[in-house]
Order: sequence, then structure tokens, then C-alpha cells
Amino acid sequence: MEVRLQKYLADAGIASRRKAEELIQNGRVKVNGKIITELGVKVDTTKDKVEFNGKVVKVEKKKIYILLNKPAGYISAAKDQFDNPSVLHLLKDIKERLFPIGRLDKDTTGALILTNDGDLSFHLTHPKHEVSKTYIAEVVGCPTAEEMRSFMKGLIIDGKKTYPAKIRIVKETKKNSIVEVIIHEGRNRQVRKMCEEIGHKVITLHRQAIGKITVDGVKEGSYRFLTDKEVQELKK
Repeated sequence: MEVRLQKYLADAGIASRRKAEELIQNGRVKVNGKIITELGVKVDTTKDKVEFNGKVVKVEKKKIYILLNKPAGYISAAKDQFDNPSVLHLLKDIKERLFPIGRLDKDTTGALILTNDGDLSFHLTHPKHEVSKTYIAEVVGCPTAEEMRSFMKGLIIDGKKTYPAKIRIVKETKKNSIVEVIIHEGRNRQVRKMCEEIGHKVITLHRQAIGKITVDGVKEGSYRFLTDKEVQELKK
């Protein structure tokens, strides 16, 4: 059976399909001893030898789906230039190679799904599938009705307009407020940038849910396996 190289890497738990494309273009993948930098290459899953960073890549038949309640201070990647601890360090009991679906920045806490299922990752990170992500944010000040209308219609951040979103005030204090934000994208620091765009800097940010799956009952820094029903719900 032949599949595209980036899909093979994603199915093997190396990275999401989009990230796998970057790895290929950066010359970090070999097929039968030859460095591949083109994205159109297909591999025979029964014959071809695929290597990433010099190590043979094999597709795990067993698919793993984990919901982690990410603590602050951890990055959603294997490593970074500052040697910050990775969320993968929190999965010490898991032998399979997993990668996070989407990312939460270092200071954001909450729901993060990790898997070795490249197809699910591609599905959940594509905006057209409209998988909602629910955040609870403490922000400076309290958004006005006009500011929230602008937020919901979409804002220009990093030169591109965001998809329509939702925002509502959960609680007000003397100086700050707690808001619930629901988006369908996963752009870099999107919620923080959107809140700043309407004049309300984020103090703390927590992702409460991905779709209907919440981190209720999962202690910060801990994880649980998704149920078959939850996995099927995400795949719809």
C-alpha cells in the first residue's frame, strides 16, 4: 500500500501531517537511504525503509488518544531552544511515540490531546471542520458590548482576519474580569492576541475543552485516555 510520506510520518507519531511536511522540506527524512525534500513522494508501507533523524520509522498499529491537563511552564513540543520541559515528560508511563494535536503556549494551561493518529490530528487542526476550543481567561479590565461584538465578528491579527468567535463575561472584579472564549482555529497565541486587540491583556489562560471533551476531573499535570465514544465524536 502506498501513502504520501507526510501521512506515513504522521501515522507513525513523528508529528502532525503539517509539521511532517516541514520536516521533509528541511531534509530530515530519508527513504531507502535517500534524503527526500519533496512533498509529493509516496512510500510503500510494506517495502520502503523510512528514516527520521537517522532512526527507522515504523507505524504503530495501536492508536493512542490521551487528554492531558497541561500545567503552565511546559511546551507543546518535544523541545525548544530554551530547554523548557515538554508535555511529553508528563507521559512517563506511555511507551508509544505521541505528538500533541495543536499547541498551547508555555503559559497556558488546560486541555491538550496527544496521539499517534495523524488523520485525527489533520482533522482537528483544520479550520473548515470547525472543532471548537473553549477557553477561560482572566483579562485586564472588562470588555464592553461593542468590543465583544468586534471580537465575535473577527479581528485582524498578524495581518489576517480571524474566523467568527464567541466571548462572554463570566465574572467581574474591581480591576479585571473572567471571560469565556470559544474559537474554531488554532493560530499562534490567538486568544491572547484577540483579547489584546480589543484592549484587554490576558493575565491567565486555560483551555477548558476541545469540542465536547473537557478536562473536568483531570488534575493539572495528569492525563486520561479518551473513550472510544469520545474518539468517534472527534472524528465526526
